[in-house]
Amino acid sequence: MSKIYDIAIIGGGPGGYVAAIRAAQLGMNVVLIEANHLGGICLNWGCIPTKALLKCSEVYHTIKKAEEFGISVGDVKFDLKKIVERSRNVSKQLSNGIAHLLKKNKVTVIDGYGKIIGKGKIAVEKNGKKLDDVQAKNIILATGAKARIIPELEPDGKFIWTYKEALVPDTVPKKLLVIGSGAIGIEFASFFNSLGADVTVVEMVNRIMPAEDEEISALARKALEKQGIKIITEAKVAKVDKGRKDVTAHIDVAGKVQKENFDRVICAVGIVGNTDNIGLENTKVKVDRGHIVVDKFLKTAEPNIYAIGDVVSPPWLAHKASHEGVICVEKIAGLKNVHPMNVDNIPGCTYCNPQVASVGLTEKQAKDKGYKIKVGRFPFMANGKAIALGEPEGLVKTIFDDKTGELLGAHMIGAEVTEMIQGYVVGKTLETTEEELMHTIFPHPTLSEMMHESVLDAYGRAIHF
Repeated sequence: MSKIYDIAIIGGGPGGYVAAIRAAQLGMNVVLIEANHLGGICLNWGCIPTKALLKCSEVYHTIKKAEEFGISVGDVKFDLKKIVERSRNVSKQLSNGIAHLLKKNKVTVIDGYGKIIGKGKIAVEKNGKKLDDVQAKNIILATGAKARIIPELEPDGKFIWTYKEALVPDTVPKKLLVIGSGAIGIEFASFFNSLGADVTVVEMVNRIMPAEDEEISALARKALEKQGIKIITEAKVAKVDKGRKDVTAHIDVAGKVQKENFDRVICAVGIVGNTDNIGLENTKVKVDRGHIVVDKFLKTAEPNIYAIGDVVSPPWLAHKASHEGVICVEKIAGLKNVHPMNVDNIPGCTYCNPQVASVGLTEKQAKDKGYKIKVGRFPFMANGKAIALGEPEGLVKTIFDDKTGELLGAHMIGAEVTEMIQGYVVGKTLETTEEELMHTIFPHPTLSEMMHESVLDAYGRAIHF
């Protein structure tokens, strides 16, 4: 403990490692404590490996419909072991890349678990052995989160999976039950359905992807059901009975329980912050419903202790964690003009087929807030690039304040919308209006032209629809 760091960060995920690099850029001495894999859940067991899996299923799906493009192929097969291996290799490559970035920025990395033991003091241990004591002027908690466990549906790694088991399957289930229709559940449903599984999704509320705009949610349901995914809303899985080779799920729909057998179950019903065993009992840090309470600059109730990422409030997204890391560190460094995060400017993306992306208020949220709004829509089927790609299903929707022309929200479903949404995110960050978007020249032929047309449509000026 001879050296006192400016900042000690517990957790090396997309919040922690970004905070460490930014702090180093600002000339601070930084130590990062991470017990598992640099990059955290996102890079190793979430965002990145799922996208690698989904790319494989997308390629498989595209090849199967090659005849539509005038291309003849033979018998199309897939190798699940190689698909999983590729996904793991992608994660490994990026985790190694983060190690290089931290070394390049002269961040000290300690491989272990950190626990606060006093003011500015952290004990580090691994495998039951004490490794070191760290002292720092400031501590950032970036410990992430874990899957929420439902009683009667505890994962066993064999029949009942969390996202971790679903990322390294040894077989494609003939019948798969997915509990929860948020981004994680829908992405896995889409992946396994593409590989031939008979997939059923059960959601407690009255629609899938409940965080999305209702119109987009309805279109997503229609598209997924068209692909063969069975969706049951306003229902819950009360329990599962495990057999020798499968499980029997008790699905409660409006008080009536129906039983159905499945080979595997994926439970994707949210997350709980990793707040245990990090020494919060030795601080004034407050926890509410499994997540650490922070102010707009990520400060906890304990002086000089901050928290970022999935261990704090929603939305629980990697890019939100990274941005919080930067805000937090710049505030600690005393930089001027550090802006708190505007949650309405955080994009959300779901990489199912078709993709879904959004930013800002939904139509209902805008109305509930009292806005008088103008809404524009433009369908993929009216876009030349979408038709040429063989992707004519989708919609771009924009919502404006009728009084000021402010872009309140944008919602998309269709091919590559997770790449397109950033255009609207930049617009919202710059506090753009409909006039500025109308005067923006979009390249042709592109999918992004639909973004322009949707804005025009909100004001009765759409050209191609």
